Amino acid sequence: MHLLGPLLLLLEYLAFSDSAHWTFEHPKTLYAWDGACVWIPCCYRILNKYPLDNLTVYHNYKYDNSTKSYNGTILYKNLKIRDFPPRQERVRFLGDSRSNCTLLINPVKVNDSGQLGLRMTSRGDKWMEPISLNISETAPPPHIELPPEIRELRDATVTCLLNFACFEYQVHLQWSLEEPAVTSTFLSTKTVSTQSTVTFQPQWTHHGKNLTCRLWDPTERQLLSEETVWLDVKHAPKLKIQVSPREATVTEGETVTMTCQIVSSNPRHHSVSWLRDGAPLVGEETSTLTLPQVTRNMSGQYQCNAHNDVGSARSEAVDLQVHYPPKEVITVIQNPTPIREGDSVILSCTYNSSNPRVTRYEWNHPGFQDQLLPAGLTIRKVAWDTGPVKCAACNQWCLWSPPVNLDVQYAPKDVSVQVTPHNEIRSGQLVLLQCDFLSSRPTDVRFFWKKNGIFLEEGKKLSFDAISPEDAGIYHCLVNNSIGQTSSKAWALQVLYAPRSLRVSISPKDRVVEGKKAVLTCESDANPPTSHYTWFDWNNQDLRHYGQTLRLDPVTLQHSGAYWCQGTNRLGRGQSPPTTLTVYYSSATIIRRAAWGMGLCLVIFLLAAWGVKLQWSWKRIQRQQGLQESSSGQSFFVRNVKARRIPQAEGPHSLGCYNPVMEDAVSYAALSFPLGETDAPRPGDAGTSETRGLAPNRDDTVTYSVVQKRQVGDYENVTPEALEEEGIHYSELVHLGFGERPLAQEGVEYVTLKH
Repeated sequence: MHLLGPLLLLLEYLAFSDSAHWTFEHPKTLYAWDGACVWIPCCYRILNKYPLDNLTVYHNYKYDNSTKSYNGTILYKNLKIRDFPPRQERVRFLGDSRSNCTLLINPVKVNDSGQLGLRMTSRGDKWMEPISLNISETAPPPHIELPPEIRELRDATVTCLLNFACFEYQVHLQWSLEEPAVTSTFLSTKTVSTQSTVTFQPQWTHHGKNLTCRLWDPTERQLLSEETVWLDVKHAPKLKIQVSPREATVTEGETVTMTCQIVSSNPRHHSVSWLRDGAPLVGEETSTLTLPQVTRNMSGQYQCNAHNDVGSARSEAVDLQVHYPPKEVITVIQNPTPIREGDSVILSCTYNSSNPRVTRYEWNHPGFQDQLLPAGLTIRKVAWDTGPVKCAACNQWCLWSPPVNLDVQYAPKDVSVQVTPHNEIRSGQLVLLQCDFLSSRPTDVRFFWKKNGIFLEEGKKLSFDAISPEDAGIYHCLVNNSIGQTSSKAWALQVLYAPRSLRVSISPKDRVVEGKKAVLTCESDANPPTSHYTWFDWNNQDLRHYGQTLRLDPVTLQHSGAYWCQGTNRLGRGQSPPTTLTVYYSSATIIRRAAWGMGLCLVIFLLAAWGVKLQWSWKRIQRQQGLQESSSGQSFFVRNVKARRIPQAEGPHSLGCYNPVMEDAVSYAALSFPLGETDAPRPGDAGTSETRGLAPNRDDTVTYSVVQKRQVGDYENVTPEALEEEGIHYSELVHLGFGERPLAQEGVEYVTLKH
């Protein structure tokens, strides 16, 4: 009863499937990895010879017995009979309705692993074809296939195989070998794979080495996976002889040891034997050959021999030479002594005997390549510090001569100046300069000193009891001997001192004009340089300016005067003498003052002209007065009183007379005449009959003549009303003339004066 159920299901399945009418060819399982693609080569044949009607691709399908149908994830399905769309999402149908059922899934995912089912129908015939997918997360490593045995120098072919191929996803297989490889891709219903084949000739050095095949993504340029195998190369023993001494050249009586080293052997070697000049050495079957106290007859070609299951091999030959060195090797100087620095020195190497003969010579001097003769050495321009020289006479082995001292003579070397004190030097200190040198040959030397290239004195020491700034300079010490003279490096002697020799310079130098810019610079001599400046004016007043330059911009006439500066450094201070700054008028000021001066000159000229005019008027008035005096026959004298006051009468017979031509102030003139009945004539006046006949009882009436200054320059006689008024002039006449006055006319008499 338990077997009846499955049997019935099988019979039902066979009944519905019509398996006798369908045949398929395709790989049973296809391999890929996440992100790659799966190419499924597939062929089918329907015996009823009808075309394919429907195709459904299931993933992880199951048969439902109740519905008599298959369930699962459908990846591809045609909706119309015999109408097969080329692509549905990731699945492409690359086949046809007659025989090709090839599929492509791109890209493939990890969860695509499992069973694919191709459900196909044709005129009522149905079929479900299973295909297995193995999808991994990463690319699987390729597989390396090696031949059963690899032997040295026999061609061997190795294959790198990958169970994957897809036209939509390119991969490369790369070898760690440098030989060219052949790559093949197989996409058929029988197999889907990619393989690379390399044929190479193995060397014994390949034994034990790794052989690697790498899966490479050329698109992303990254390594996907790789596999490495170990090479087992069969080869005969590889031998090498190690000799002590290494050169295999010995003298008679020495011991030689040879060791046969098995560098490599696969499989392991069995035994070792020795040969000399191709002939076996009897009794020597160990890996070490010892030759004590060798003789000349032991010279020859030595080899060791070893074998294993693959074969036997011999080592490379070692040439053992038994020599004896030359006797009594001597280095001879060909130059006449003494040798000076820079001379060319010729040396020769001699020996007594040698076996074999001497073929070359060696020298311990760097110029050994400058050989004049096979047994000679020429040292061109020999150095002062050349050490002892020796030579070696050589065949296969060299013997050195005793060293010979060239005794090169030279001028003093490494001349230097030592200074005390070692730190900074200040003005007034005691300073000592001492000349030293490293070596000299001959040792008898003399010392000289130079300052700024000028010879100072001879001696090893140069002393300054109280050094001054003038002693600063470049000093050289010179040391000479009979070979030559050597100078020390220039040594700069710096003397530190407080500011001195300060002076004030003015820019511009020619002249400083008001309104422009004037720059006063405080120049000083100091070491270290002046770090702080202070400025003072002609009143010794601190200008509160502390720079080296004092800028006056714009400069004025008030800036004229003497200026001086004070400089300070860390050693002290000093001050300059006063320097006078003279500020000249600018062109505008000169023009303005010239105009003012011309105006003043014009005023003076006008005043002078007015004075001349007044003088001319005064002379004219005097001439008129003279005419009056001469006409009346009288004489008088005038006294000018220059006072701004009311004139006072000097007596009963005097009148004040105002002088109108002196200046704007009031001037008074007093005229006095003789008193009495009998007036005597003035000296110089000629007496007339008329004057002598005047009556003694003449009239004493006073006649006033008032002169007022007018703008037009005319004067008139007026009766003075107020004598204190400015501009009023008066004259008082007393006893005018000696003649008798006419009685018919009395009172004031006006006279008009013109000038």
